[in-house]
Amino acid sequence: MKTFMSHLGQRGMAVIIACLTIPFGSSAQQIPHYTQFMFNPYLYNPAVAGTLNHYQIRANNRNQWIGIDDAPFSFSASVYGPFSKRDMGWGAHITNDVTGPTAKTNLMGTYAYNMQITSSGMRVSGGISFGMMLYRLDGTKLKLGEEPDPRFDPAIIQATKTVVTPDASIGFYLYSTSFNIGLSAHQLFGQRLRFYPEPIGPSRLKQHVMLSGGYWANLNRYMEIEGSAIIKYMFGSPMQLELNGKYTYLQKEYNVWGGLSLRWKDAISLLLGVTWQKRYMFGYSFDWSLLGIKKYNSGSHEVMVGYKFDKIK
Repeated sequence: MKTFMSHLGQRGMAVIIACLTIPFGSSAQQIPHYTQFMFNPYLYNPAVAGTLNHYQIRANNRNQWIGIDDAPFSFSASVYGPFSKRDMGWGAHITNDVTGPTAKTNLMGTYAYNMQITSSGMRVSGGISFGMMLYRLDGTKLKLGEEPDPRFDPAIIQATKTVVTPDASIGFYLYSTSFNIGLSAHQLFGQRLRFYPEPIGPSRLKQHVMLSGGYWANLNRYMEIEGSAIIKYMFGSPMQLELNGKYTYLQKEYNVWGGLSLRWKDAISLLLGVTWQKRYMFGYSFDWSLLGIKKYNSGSHEVMVGYKFDKIK
């Protein structure tokens, strides 16, 4: 195996990994992953839009498996918030997920509606996102070891192909001042991506279902603890569980936090961050892989920045 990997090289290995993530019969996740999902749950659940009393902007930048050529790279930017006089919310986000020869860009708009269901203030929200997806495959990067002759291997694309298709997601969110539970579904249409006039293999997007939950409590006026979890499931693939724990030190002008995350049978992560003047947010996470690929990379880095506007409700 070592001889094979040495012959193939880092770039060839990265392309193989990339090919396992495109939707041609893949069992890998087809939507971007973010370690710091708890700071922007809107990306995973459209029902979150409008559940807070202010607008906010979030951006995430993730570089995975540093040291491997053409390793996965993800970027997202989102804005969302409530209507001032109605129990509704809206939002929009753009995501770009690149892995070797493949790139997927989503531009989505969201509408959500929430209502109070108990006298203690518990509320439930439902939301839907709709937009467009651009899926690109750069055939010039498909170089696996010895060069195959494309005349005799029609499965190897020798140019850049782009497919534009609609996309949608839906979610529900139960929340109060101390906990939340969310359920969402993504890539609802499950459409086929046609890179060839005649389809070669099951090139179909798979639906993803996510179940999330979080709980937080103030230990005193200076300390807050928070725990969160998310279960991801793509049809035809095993479930993935992620657990997070975070401690926050509270001050008048700033908050500082630190935490740990475990992505079951995948990675362990360290989280650090600060909020300044209750508006500006900066977060950083570093992932140590638990898989065999850890021998060939120096971890994954993720940066999150955000801004919170004044309360309007």
